[in-house]
Amino acid sequence: MTMYAKDDLRSQLANAPAAQTAVDPSTPIRAAQYLEFSEFAPAETGPGGSRTWLARGQNVVLAWTDAVAGDRFTRAGQPDEYAVLLYSDSASIRVIAGDETREVAEEAFVVVPPGDSVIEALTDGPIIRVFSSVAEDLRDAAFNAAAYAEPDPRCAPLVPWPDPVDGFRLRVYRLAETPITEGRFGRIFRTTNLMVNFLAEEPTPRDPLKLSPHSHDDFEQLSLGVKGEFVHHMQYPWGPDSTQWRPEDHGRVGTPSLTVIPPPAIHTTQGVGPYQQLIDIFSPPRKDFSARPGWILNADEYPAP
Repeated sequence: MTMYAKDDLRSQLANAPAAQTAVDPSTPIRAAQYLEFSEFAPAETGPGGSRTWLARGQNVVLAWTDAVAGDRFTRAGQPDEYAVLLYSDSASIRVIAGDETREVAEEAFVVVPPGDSVIEALTDGPIIRVFSSVAEDLRDAAFNAAAYAEPDPRCAPLVPWPDPVDGFRLRVYRLAETPITEGRFGRIFRTTNLMVNFLAEEPTPRDPLKLSPHSHDDFEQLSLGVKGEFVHHMQYPWGPDSTQWRPEDHGRVGTPSLTVIPPPAIHTTQGVGPYQQLIDIFSPPRKDFSARPGWILNADEYPAP
């Protein structure tokens, strides 16, 4: 298994036609953000010693928690859905939402409905929660909140997709039930406000002769590094105003880290450690991925517009 997908599939994605955008081409392009959580102070500390870092994108807030068993993470009156991402090193958790309770001790994508909810750590380990930027308290507490003092006009606004067909409820999608499959790009799930792609765990560095530079015209990509080391290669298209041009950069990050890739930067990511894994996050959900038959693993429950 190579990084992200098989080589022919990576080539298709890299060469797919870009969507059209109505943004004035003179609009400045934002710089990529390379955010290693260890370089920032945690936003919250739990009673048992859990530490939580908050980072954001235009439409997303990510909460990374180094959890201690017994600590609880509560949301009261949460205005929309959020997701909990569990990978192989994550803590086991208990999720309580309304009158539903589920315990999860394996890799999974968990959707928590709006309203009141509690995530309880049953063991020590990371817990990853992904919220939309509608959660103002989290959005404003992010350590990179200043980067969004002014919204990026190149990013499409967050417009929620249709409600799930059977209503909002607690959902657990276990990754063991959806293994990586030839011809499908990772394991992609969506909600009304997010899309998450669990990419393969890679036991070797990515081949430097088989990278896949590409760009997105109107949405950010948030690449969450959960294992290993990465170099995110960026090139910034030139606009008519030469004073706004940016040099290319090659940001190297360890884990845990969040790299925010702005539109329309040309980018590709190279795993350079002996073992690595990325999880990609988008908000709103991507239409191009959603249009590919069989790619969205919970599409039957979350219809496209």
